[in-house]
Amino acid sequence: MLCWLVVDDSDVIRKVARRVLEDMNYLVLEADSGEAALQQCLRAMPEIILLDWHMPGMSGHDVMTALKSIPADRQPVVVYCTTENDPQDLSRAFAGGAQAYLMKPFNRAILKSKIAEVVRLAA
Repeated sequence: MLCWLVVDDSDVIRKVARRVLEDMNYLVLEADSGEAALQQCLRAMPEIILLDWHMPGMSGHDVMTALKSIPADRQPVVVYCTTENDPQDLSRAFAGGAQAYLMKPFNRAILKSKIAEVVRLAA
């Protein structure tokens, strides 16, 4: 069973993502900050991370940079999650290690479609 880590400072985003992922029978962990996400990754590296780009304190880009220093058998697939469709941010996210992106707000159908795409990347 694939493990997802949902990282977002919004309780609503984490709750919606968790509900959809658990309905699809995935194991879901949550973190409300970049710092909490890294602590979780040190305990057990998830296969896929849904990562908010703009968070107080440690940004999504900072998290991706720090992930590279955590010893693991393989790095997780990172889905960059944002409210802005800024080409520079997208370019920076992909250069930093993201393999996919998801625009917020999203609904169940959009998230399920993105999940199917990303699970193929993690396989």
